[in-house]
Amino acid sequence: MERDAPPLSSTLFMDGVGEVVLTLRPDGISWKPLDAGVVASSCLGMDFRSKIQTEIKFSDVYGVELIDSGLVHNGSWNIGTFRWGGDSEAHRFVVHGFLGERGSASPWVLVAYTFGHKYLKICQKWVEHIEACIKNEPARPRSLLVLVHPLCGKGKGRKSWDTVAPIFCRAKVQTKVTVTQRAGHAYNVVSSLSDRELRSFDGIVAVGGDGLFNEVLNGLLASRHEASYPPSPTELSFAGCGEQSQQCRDNTNGRCSSNDVNDMASETSLTSDDHEPLLTSSMPNGTDIPKSTTKNEECNAANQAPSTPFPNDWFRLGIIPAGSTDAIVLSTTGIRDPVTSALNIVLGRKMLLDIAQVVRWKASPSPRDLPSVHYAASFAGFVIF
Repeated sequence: MERDAPPLSSTLFMDGVGEVVLTLRPDGISWKPLDAGVVASSCLGMDFRSKIQTEIKFSDVYGVELIDSGLVHNGSWNIGTFRWGGDSEAHRFVVHGFLGERGSASPWVLVAYTFGHKYLKICQKWVEHIEACIKNEPARPRSLLVLVHPLCGKGKGRKSWDTVAPIFCRAKVQTKVTVTQRAGHAYNVVSSLSDRELRSFDGIVAVGGDGLFNEVLNGLLASRHEASYPPSPTELSFAGCGEQSQQCRDNTNGRCSSNDVNDMASETSLTSDDHEPLLTSSMPNGTDIPKSTTKNEECNAANQAPSTPFPNDWFRLGIIPAGSTDAIVLSTTGIRDPVTSALNIVLGRKMLLDIAQVVRWKASPSPRDLPSVHYAASFAGFVIF
């Protein structure tokens, strides 16, 4: 709906309220009951107004859908009494949204407003208009890769996803769901994505705890994060190795990979709890890089390097809490609630998250050996909780 366009209005039946005038505005929809007694009454000359919501912003709407024709209940609350005005058979559509304050520690609550009309075309027109307005909301995802850790926390990963999956369906977000089967599975899935496959998604969602999120993070950044290495510790500059150490420090264009580029990745997928993000086991299946390369090999590697560097402005990472500590969620949404996290994701909400790059140099620096590099989003959280 264009900002300068006149508001669209229709008279419909609203479930639980009765007959209303529904108005489409540039920033949302509003409804006004035709029966003034629904929202107001008087007693002994004093006016009272019931607390019935009469509008919702498009920024708080995550979906709209036509449903089967059926009864629209016309009952309504009126200052402590329930009045029945008779039910109506009608074609119906539902507007899905939520109630809750952003930035608060309270969970967001799903709400659904059902409207009906005797003509199907009227309902279809409203659904089309509302869908068009929702699509104009910025940064909402259309396609997501979802990784579910079934054994995280107390084994509630799959149940948590089943709880929020309908939210993604109503929001018309396509999801490719993978349930992890083994240690390092999530890392392997993410790190093996081609550039074309990665660009087909608007983001990756981890359904689990902090460990799974860190595994996804490392799989994403291991070969795509373009950053120079920090200087190696001066105490590692042994006699006769000073020149080699300097060569390592001067390697500013190296990819963040090494013999054990992601030791942490074997952490989450088969354990029932969340551990620290940096473990000592090594990654299987060929994540090592060559210790020495020829010029031709270097050119081939450069040509095959991912063309989607990180960080960037369009790709998002999300997490739906199902772990035992959920430190990352507590530092972002402020509450361990899967529904609140899912709503933030489908509505395109974002916030910056500090990521730590942890570099471990070998005791004997060599120009053939790159340091071990890890990434962590909850490095301090495991100390606090």
